[in-house]
Parts: sequence; structure tokens; C-alpha cells
Amino acid sequence: MLLKEYRICMPLTVDEYKIGQLYMISKHSHEQSDRGEGVEVVQNEPFEDPHHGNGQFTEKRVYLNSKLPSWARAVVPKIFYVTEKAWNYYPYTITEYTCSFLPKFSIHIETKYEDNKGSNDSIFDNEAKDLEREVCFIDIACDEIPERYYKESEDPKHFKSEKTGRGQLREGWRDNHQPIMCSYKLVTVKFEVWGLQTRVEQFVHKVVRDILLIGHRQAFAWVDEWYDMTMDEVREFERATQEATNKKIGIFPPAISISSIPLLPSSVRSAPSSAPSTPLSTDAPEFLSVPKDRPRKKSAPETLTLPDPEKKATLNLPGMHPSDKPCRPKSE
Repeated sequence: MLLKEYRICMPLTVDEYKIGQLYMISKHSHEQSDRGEGVEVVQNEPFEDPHHGNGQFTEKRVYLNSKLPSWARAVVPKIFYVTEKAWNYYPYTITEYTCSFLPKFSIHIETKYEDNKGSNDSIFDNEAKDLEREVCFIDIACDEIPERYYKESEDPKHFKSEKTGRGQLREGWRDNHQPIMCSYKLVTVKFEVWGLQTRVEQFVHKVVRDILLIGHRQAFAWVDEWYDMTMDEVREFERATQEATNKKIGIFPPAISISSIPLLPSSVRSAPSSAPSTPLSTDAPEFLSVPKDRPRKKSAPETLTLPDPEKKATLNLPGMHPSDKPCRPKSE
């Protein structure tokens, strides 16, 4: 298990970000989705918890095979997804990631939002007071992001909001900017497989950090798009965007059409409509096929000739003279 606490400051208030984080998650998921890869929304509905009160529960499937490193792609199925379950009781949220193919893999994220610059060192005392963890500050303006994700329009050093007048953040902006808030995220990564645990857990934390940096940069860079939205309006945007994202992932047609096999009844075909279908084939997989041009081995004769039972045959055995007659059972 590898535990880290991330602190990401934003030039917003906690009340403002309640709308912004919903807008950012929906738009980011849509942008990162493509045919067969991305985020499929399975469930999104109100949820009530006896301790945390009213909230929203979402379940998603994150298809990301092409985003895995080569050593990971070698051991996972081609159609690979991670299940995300999230309970949003803003300003407190819980997010869990699991994978049925990797039962010993999980990510658990607890998030709390406060109007400060990341100065609350005891915010997770109830959850992880005695657990050793590294505290990592993420600067949305000055930390580098992977080059393939960089957009100048989403760079807080260059972007300035027309509606709020905030932006063009410079180094040290967290020391004196107002307003300011912080997303505190307690992230636990588990991959309890001997020989791979450290490598995988460190890799996952690197991915999590990149996603947090990119997502929070986008939430601020898109502030003029969501700043005037009401909760009803952002929920409608969320619903419409999720439908569009599921369609964007799309249904994969079979690679080979087999017209001689009748379709199963609809009651049997219960997979989600947005889940890619598995190609069907009557041929053996390539790794089981015998090459057609492979030469035949000559260690055995092409044909096998059996002795004629009508003819008396002599059996020559090692150490036996040809004149010796084989033993026969005595007749009564």
C-alpha cells in the first residue's frame, strides 16, 4: 500500500467550485473519450448517507488499454476497463477504483475542500492520523504537465477570466491571492502482488498526480463557461454530456459477421449497449494455428503396411536365428 496526500490550490472559493468540479469532470471525460476508449457513465443518481447526508452517486467504466505502459498491456485483456464509484457529499467526496481482472488492485481517494491555501495539516486526522504519508503540493500554474496535454488556452499563467478578472498566475501566487481554496486528497493505492507492488503503486500515483494537475487547471481555465451556472443547469449539462460521451465511445461491430448463427434473444444479450462487443470467429486463434506451409516430418513412413494374415510370417528378433521358430501355445 502506498499512501499520499495531495493539496491543490485554486483561485476560487469552495462554494464556486461546487459547480466547477461537476462541469470539469463531465467536460474532461468527454474530451478524453474516443471510440472504444474513455469514460462510460453507467449510473448517476441522488444518494443519501446516514452520516454525510444527501449526495450524488456515480458509477463509471474507464476504458484505458492504450494508455497503459507496454509492460502492463502485455498482461491485461485488450478490452480493459477500471470501475469508478464515487459518492459526492460536497465538500467531502469518496472515490474508489477497482478492476475485476486485477482483484488485488484498488485506488481509494477521500477529498475535502476548504477555503485556505493548503495550510490545514490535520484535515485527515480522523481518517489517517497515525498513517505515514507523503504530502505533495500541486501548483496548477507552475508545475509541468505532460507535453501531449498542454494547451496554452488552459495554462493559468496565460489565461485570464473575463467574468472574474482572475488569472495570469505567477510563481508564488498561492501566498497572496484572494480568493483561494484547496482540494485536499488522501490517495491510497494498493497492488498486493509480489514482485510488482512497488513498481505499479508508484506508477499509479504518477498517473493520479498528472490527472489531478490537468483537471484542476482545466476547471479554472473553463471558469467563464460554468461561473454563471445554477446547480440545475450544471446537472443538465452533466446529463447531456454523459449521453454524448457514451455515444462517442460507441458500439463496436463484430470483426467477422457470422450470418449462419442466429441472434440470441434480447433477454440473453444483457451487456450494456455502449460496451464493445467481442469479435466472433470460427477459426482457431493465430497462436494455435498450424502453419500451412510447414514441411511434414520424415521420422515416420508416409503409409503403414499391415502383414497379410493369410501368409505365415517369421518374426526376427534380436538374438534369434532365422531358423528358430517362435513359441506357440500348446494345443490341448
